[in-house]
Amino acid sequence: MPNDLPATMRQIRSLVTEDGRLQLSLAAVDLPEPQPHEVVVRIEAAPINPSDLGLLLASADLDTATATGSPSEPVVTADIPPQTMRGLGARIGESMPVGNEGAGVVVAAGSSADAQALLGRTVAIIGGATYAEYRCLPAMMCLALPDGTKPADGASCFVNPLTSLGMVETMKMEGHTGLVHTAAASNLGQMLQRICLADGVPLVNIVRRPEQADVLRALGATHVCNSSAPTFMEDLTSALVETGATIAFDAIGGGRQAGQILACMEAAVNTAATEYSRYGSSVHKQVYIYGGLDRGPTEFNRNFGMAWGIGGWLLTPFLGKIGTAGMLRLQARVVAELITTFASHYTDEVSLAGALSIDAISVYARQATGQKFLIRPSLP
Repeated sequence: MPNDLPATMRQIRSLVTEDGRLQLSLAAVDLPEPQPHEVVVRIEAAPINPSDLGLLLASADLDTATATGSPSEPVVTADIPPQTMRGLGARIGESMPVGNEGAGVVVAAGSSADAQALLGRTVAIIGGATYAEYRCLPAMMCLALPDGTKPADGASCFVNPLTSLGMVETMKMEGHTGLVHTAAASNLGQMLQRICLADGVPLVNIVRRPEQADVLRALGATHVCNSSAPTFMEDLTSALVETGATIAFDAIGGGRQAGQILACMEAAVNTAATEYSRYGSSVHKQVYIYGGLDRGPTEFNRNFGMAWGIGGWLLTPFLGKIGTAGMLRLQARVVAELITTFASHYTDEVSLAGALSIDAISVYARQATGQKFLIRPSLP
C-alpha cells in the first residue's frame, strides 16, 4: 500500500436497531490492503439512485428523523414502522455500508497484471460500499474509462445505463417489438428515450406533469402520455395502437397504473380484432415492475383478457441471463456513448456528511423526477 494513503477512511453506514430505529452515521473503518486481484479506488463521485434508498433509509418514517453529532460527524435517527420491521429481521444490529456504484481513481493495486493495469486509471465501479472515501474491490468489478473522463461523468455507468439497455434487450428476448416506460422523464427514462431513437424501437413514455413531457419531446420523443390528464387512457391506447408496444417497465409499482397499461394494451390489440373472444386477445401483454416510487398495493381490474403478466424485473438477474459476453457488449456501448446517450445530470452535489443532513435526505428520499444527488467525498 502506498505510504501516502491513510490507514482508515470514512464511510456512510446504515443500521437498523432492535428497538425499531434507523441510524445513519459516518464510520471510520480500516482501509484494506488490496489482494493480488484487487485495487483500491479513491472515490470521487457516487450517485444516489432509487435502488440505493432501500438499504440506506430502510423505509423509515423520515418525519421522525432527528440529527445529533456534529456537521462533520452527523448521526441521523428515525423510527421504522412496525410493519416494515417485520421484513428487516436479518438487518438488525448489522451496520451496513451503502452505495451501489461510483467512479474514482485507482490509487493502489494488487500484484496481478489485471490489477496493475488499472493503477492510476479513472474507473467506474460497482459492488456496493461506494459512499466512502475509498473502496477496495476486485479489478474485474472496475470499468476503465477513456483518458480524460471526469469521475462525475462515469459515476452512473452501471445502474441506469445497463437498466435502460436491459429493458430493450428484454423486449427483444421476449418477442415484443415496442415498449412502455413510466416515470419516463427521469435520468434513466431520458437514456431509454435516446436508446430507442438510435435503435429504432417504438417507445411510449408515461409522465405525470406537462413539463416532464416537454423534457422528453425536446429529446425527440413521439409518444408521451400524461397520467394526470383526463384523456390519459385514450391517449395511451392511441399510442399503443401506433407503436404496437406490448411490454412495459414500471418504476412506480403501487397504485393503478400497471393495470391501466395492461387494459390499454388489450384495447389497442382489439382494434384489429376480427372476432370476439370471451377470453380476450391471445397477444401476451407484460408489465415488469422495477421500482417502488409508490410503496402501496398494486391495484388492477382484470379487464385485459387472460394473456398477461405482472412481475418484477431487476438488473442483476437480467445480467445473469445474458452472461458475461452479453454484459461486456452492453458495457462497451456505455463507454462509447458515455457523454451522449448515457449522460447523467445532477441537481445537487454533497459531501459524505452532507448526504446525511436531514435537509438533503428529505429531498432525495422523495425520488422526484429531475432531482438527482451526487456524493463527492472530497467536498468539505
